[in-house]
Parts: sequence; structure tokens; C-alpha cells
Amino acid sequence: MSTTAEEQWSPPHHNSGLGWRLSTWWVILRTALEERLVYRGDFALGTLMRFLPIITQIFLWYAVFESIGASQSGEEVTIGKFGFKEIIAYYLLTMVARAFSSMPNLASGIAQQIREGEIKRYLIQPIDLVGFLLLTRIAHKLTYYVVAIAPFALVFFLCRGYFVEGWPSLPVFAAFSASLIMGFLIGFFMEASIGMIGFWFLEVSSLLFVFMLFSFFLSGHMFPLTLLPDSIEPFVQFLPFKYLAYFPAAIFLGKVEPDALPMELSIQFAWLVFFIFVCRFAYSRGMKRYSGYGG
Repeated sequence: MSTTAEEQWSPPHHNSGLGWRLSTWWVILRTALEERLVYRGDFALGTLMRFLPIITQIFLWYAVFESIGASQSGEEVTIGKFGFKEIIAYYLLTMVARAFSSMPNLASGIAQQIREGEIKRYLIQPIDLVGFLLLTRIAHKLTYYVVAIAPFALVFFLCRGYFVEGWPSLPVFAAFSASLIMGFLIGFFMEASIGMIGFWFLEVSSLLFVFMLFSFFLSGHMFPLTLLPDSIEPFVQFLPFKYLAYFPAAIFLGKVEPDALPMELSIQFAWLVFFIFVCRFAYSRGMKRYSGYGG
């Protein structure tokens, strides 16, 4: 027996309203939250372990700035518009941003479900694959930050001296928060789009490796993008990767001019809409060509 997406079951008419859909989504979200609370101890310990490499970064950049300062006769040293304290604060903030935007095992998990035929259950359930995975990721991030808020607060308190400008103004912090939320959604739909390639290719691990490599370097997770050569920085700044790590940190540290901030947030939102469309289009086309066999 062959089942295609065009034969998928639709719920009765009286159950297809907005209220019924919201109720379904809430049940999925609540269940996912309860499941992930089991890992609360792992989340707390893992958060502290996440910040350990910052110690190495502090010593590394201290040596870099010291060597440059020795050759500049005591002038204040900046590299890529970042001073020593600012660049350490930048690394701390990119860890926050990457905790929002990183989606471990999302693309590979989607490809595996397609390859092994597990995706056929979404042909008869009253919610699609993308919606279900988005709700479970929201539950994961909510649980993670509820549990990890204490380790984050401890690390930022101990490193408060590196934030030379202090806490940003309310409008800037609101923009920072908006960029984190959009960064989460861009990260989700970008990786989900890669996972959808599994409808056409059985294995996406090589493609995913290349994507993760580019994402690591071009998101600003390894170093601020302003350290790139002038010949390639404008091109990298145009790409969507910067919104996964660099952009939220730059907002918090005041590296984005206030006049340019609305436009930058609008561009980030445009990238989000683009990846939502790509993901949905790929899912729709993929389900039309997918065939499952068996009961």
C-alpha cells in the first residue's frame, strides 16, 4: 500500500478552527517541556562547561593586545573596533546568542526520518513535521534558559568588569532581545531547510558538515566579523550567518549605530521570512514526491 501527501488525512471540519489548533499546539509544547525538565541537571552543568573555554580566550587575547600595545607606545589598542575588554564581553554574548540559534541534530534528524520512513506518520497527524519540530525546539530552549539562568548570571557577574559600557539602554536591550528571538527562528528554519534535502538525497551529512563549517566562521562565533579584511567583510556582513551570533552581541555592545539599527533588524526579519518560505516550499514539494510503504 502506497501513501502520498496528497492522500493525507484532514481533521473533521468542526475541529479545524483556530481554537482547536492552539489547543493541539499547547499540548505538544507542554509535553515537550515536561520531557526536557528531566535533563535540568545536565543543562545546568553543561552551561558552566560551555563557559570554560572563555578562560583560554582571555589569556589568548590578552597576549595579542599586549603584543600590539607594546608596539604602539602606550596608545589605546583596538582590533576591529574592539578593545580587550570589549572582545571578551563579545565572546560571552556570542555564547548567549549561539545558545539561542544553534540547532544540534535538527537537519540530520529530519533527513533520518525521511530516509527511514518515520515521516509518514505526519501524513495522518493533525500537525505537520515543521510545526511539531518548532514546538519541541521552543520547549527545549525555554527549559534550557529557565535552568541555565543561574549559571549564566554567575558567569556574567564574575566577568562584569569586561562590560565597560555597562547595561545597555532599554531600546537597545529590546533590539538585542528581538535579534535573539529572530536568530533562534532563522537558525531553526535554515537547518530545517537543509534537512528537507533528504527528500531528494538519502544522505545530507557531508552537506551539513560544510554548512556548519561556514556557519561557525561566518556567524562571528569564532571572532568578530570586523576583524575580516575589508575586501570580504561587506560580503560576509550581507549573509544571514551574522544574525546567529555576531549581530546580537554587536547590538548589546553598541557596535551598531542607532540610526542603522532599524534597517539591520528589518534585514534580519527579511532573512527570517526567506528561510520560512524556503523550508515550507521544500517540505511541500518533498511530501508530494514522498512515498511510504507498509501499514
